[in-house]
Amino acid sequence: MIDHKELRPKDLGKPDEQLVRVKNRELMPLLPPYDKAGMEPPLTDPKPAWREKFCTSLDGYVGIDTLTRPKTKEEEDKFVQMFLSGLEKSFSDANNGALQPFLLSFEYCAKCDTCSSACHIYEASGKNELYRPIFRSEVLRKIVKKYFTKSGKLLGSFVGADIEVNWETIARLGELAYRCNLCRRCAQTCPLGLDNAILTKEIRKIFSQEMGIAPLPLHTKGTVLQLNTGSSTGITKPAFLDTIEFLEEDIEEKYGLKIKFPIDKKGADILLIHNAGEFMAWPENPIAFAILFEEAGLDWTLSSEIAGYDNVNYGIWYDDFQAKKIALMQMNVAKGLGVKRIVMGECGHAHKASMIVGDRMTYGDNKIPVESCLPLLWEMVKDKRLKLIPQRNNFPVTLHDPCNYVRGMGIVEPQRNVLREISPLFREMTPHGVDNYCCGGGSGFAITNSVNFSEWRNKVSSRKKFNQILGAFQDTIENPSIPKYVCAPCSNCKGAIRDILEFYEATEKFNVQYGGLVELMVNALVSMKKPFMEFLE
Repeated sequence: MIDHKELRPKDLGKPDEQLVRVKNRELMPLLPPYDKAGMEPPLTDPKPAWREKFCTSLDGYVGIDTLTRPKTKEEEDKFVQMFLSGLEKSFSDANNGALQPFLLSFEYCAKCDTCSSACHIYEASGKNELYRPIFRSEVLRKIVKKYFTKSGKLLGSFVGADIEVNWETIARLGELAYRCNLCRRCAQTCPLGLDNAILTKEIRKIFSQEMGIAPLPLHTKGTVLQLNTGSSTGITKPAFLDTIEFLEEDIEEKYGLKIKFPIDKKGADILLIHNAGEFMAWPENPIAFAILFEEAGLDWTLSSEIAGYDNVNYGIWYDDFQAKKIALMQMNVAKGLGVKRIVMGECGHAHKASMIVGDRMTYGDNKIPVESCLPLLWEMVKDKRLKLIPQRNNFPVTLHDPCNYVRGMGIVEPQRNVLREISPLFREMTPHGVDNYCCGGGSGFAITNSVNFSEWRNKVSSRKKFNQILGAFQDTIENPSIPKYVCAPCSNCKGAIRDILEFYEATEKFNVQYGGLVELMVNALVSMKKPFMEFLE
């Protein structure tokens, strides 16, 4: 095992059993009260069976649960050749829709290392070289130089092509591509505007598009399920309609409100699309949207058709072809209903998938305008379309900024404007806005719980976010009688925040709660006769 301070990109080709090990004592310290002994859960070692089956030789963790060890030399050689073939295709216009920024980021890195201090994973890990943003990029450059340049083929290590390439090398690189949240904080900081996340995603794409290898939760249990059933959760149309009926009954029983979700309404102004996970894990979120939209008198609808009630598009994290299939399906649903616009519910990656990625995949009359729910929610508050009592939210509230909304799309102020109106004790995280840190669940990590990956996520990639939460509530953190609310207007981020609060027992011990923005808005409505959120009852 190599000391992480001495690790170099060429070491990825070494046959060591495990390159580095994450250690509690080396991780970034947590704020009080988690600075005390015994407050942080211990780390565990990978099981021997996992070492035999998967690639645990990177850092002991498994992010790609479909990447299994070859049984023969022929299988290993085929694996390496498939990767090299895919890598070569990455440099072709016909195979890469982001070729120009990919080439710029590949060719012009000055190795100034400015990006390292911007990376929440590198910082949280105790500055482990393995997680430095340019580390995997340098590995990729060495492989390209070794196989695709004349100097590399002839002179090898003399020109920086000093890396052995075998199954272990490529498998480790694949795993390393799933140690990055693609949050693009490094790109924001880079003085040249280069984007290491593009190179990371390119590695993922090669594994998926060329080699047929992607994490089970993202592909088989995500994209494939969505294409076959209409939902990444497996909710079929009949099950969805049953769920809506149940939610309507629940609203009347709990709050005395008779609200009907408009389903498949032709020609509506708005087609609202939620992350389907909300209906299962956080049904209060679609309930809150329905209450607000009805009270504000909006002309809206939900779709019961395939892909019409699930704004998830996991393809944007690992496979461009899969992303396009989902984007076109969602656009066709809106076109069939004849709606004027699509509004994305509280899901950050769905915003990016539909408003940026999907927008480039549809043309002319087939394109329906896609908008974020956040400016619309602020418009409803600003225009006094909702009657509100802010004092109902008289408890500490902080805001998590989802990367895809804020840093990626510049939607920074609408959600803050709403919170300033409805939450008297609102306080910002440090840093916040475009400088905020990823929740640690970005790029699919929030749903990647197979093998032992969730421990790495909670210990490392979500560590900065947990510290930010602790920092925002330092004045009340050790008083469990005061509820503290992390407002996370994104389904993916809520999943990651839920897991870190459970992992560190922050809800149980210190009454740290979490949820979306619309739940706070409904809780402040004059028309609500009881608290909307259970922890207030």
